[in-house]
Amino acid sequence: MAPLLKNREPAGASTVGSSPEHDSSGGRRLLSRLSTSARYAAPALLGYVAVRAIGLAVLMLWEGQHGMSSLNRLSTLWDASWYQNIAQHGYAGTAPRPGPFGLYQPYAFFPVYPMLIRVVWWVGPLAVNYAALLVAWISALAAAWGVFAVGERLYNRRTGVIAAVLWGVTPYAVVESMAYSELAFSALAVWAMYAALTRRWVWAGVLASLAGLTRPTGVAVAAAIGIGGVAALAVQWWQDRRGVLPEEERLAWWRPLLGAAIAPLGFVGFIAWVGWQKGSPNAYFKIQEAWQSKFDFGHSTLHSFRVMLTVPGAVWMTDVVVAATITVSVLLFVISVLQRQPLTLLVYSGMILLLALGDAAYFNSRARFLIPAFALLFPLAGNLARARTRGLVPTVLVTAALCSAAYGGYVVFVYTNSP
Repeated sequence: MAPLLKNREPAGASTVGSSPEHDSSGGRRLLSRLSTSARYAAPALLGYVAVRAIGLAVLMLWEGQHGMSSLNRLSTLWDASWYQNIAQHGYAGTAPRPGPFGLYQPYAFFPVYPMLIRVVWWVGPLAVNYAALLVAWISALAAAWGVFAVGERLYNRRTGVIAAVLWGVTPYAVVESMAYSELAFSALAVWAMYAALTRRWVWAGVLASLAGLTRPTGVAVAAAIGIGGVAALAVQWWQDRRGVLPEEERLAWWRPLLGAAIAPLGFVGFIAWVGWQKGSPNAYFKIQEAWQSKFDFGHSTLHSFRVMLTVPGAVWMTDVVVAATITVSVLLFVISVLQRQPLTLLVYSGMILLLALGDAAYFNSRARFLIPAFALLFPLAGNLARARTRGLVPTVLVTAALCSAAYGGYVVFVYTNSP
């Protein structure tokens, strides 16, 4: 059974005054709270940086054998070039490319990550690929901070720290060091979940809308905030009927509703904009078909499992790792339901799983799609947090980091397809 949410004000909340002096004081208080929050989260952030540093160190060992720069490789692999070209030239200025199933077009990629790359590229002296990598790494750190914040709020500080580190040692954690949009999306999604858990519904809606402008899986965040907001409104109504609803919450009844209304605007807006650009309301989904990306209710996933189990010699190491990742993720979701995680998290995790398993894109992309499903790690983190064997947790985390790093080297330097 999941513990009750802690009834306290989260770090980083600000108070806005009515005069410049009050505004200045409020700004200082905000910075002070952020500083305090960062110090409180420091074990999680340092642990996350440490395990990702192990991953980079192993990649640098691989690069000596393959004659390639690991940083250059991480910043230019596969989809990374699309985001960087959009950042430099915009959608209209980025040339389509021929693909085996149709024309690859830049309108398949959502705008938030390219916009962030463009800002950093303009401001700093970095080449565009390293600007993209810097944005991804900062986003990954922000996401790890959010994983800690959610875990600490639902469970305790130790669980939050372990969950943040576990997020950095998943089988496809190498993607967290790549110039991919999953990191910006994960940061927005996890903080949207935190805002919902702390009943900041308008902020949750805004962050969900930005997540919807970052990746197509933004619909998972929008659904979580929408359903969570409506459920919160229903709870408020029930409490009001019983006369136990605090006055301040009675006056703020509209916030969950507004957050739920804002949440899908980013995703819907981008799909509509692509449709307007291309002259067809379903243009985005037609563009995605060039990557064979469409929702087929899991038919392709089941077919891939069937081939692995029945066709001799058809199994690659990546297939096994992805299949294991999917299987464990489903089991962890079932455990999350049994432990009664908050509804918002369950909807989010369930939607991420549904989208990953139901997509018809090639099989190995599914583990990458599951990277933002951070809440699935809480059952593991909770069990490790309760362990009393001295040295068990560091041993497990370091071993997982080394295995993840070794597999990451294989994905980056040996495997011929996109992760």
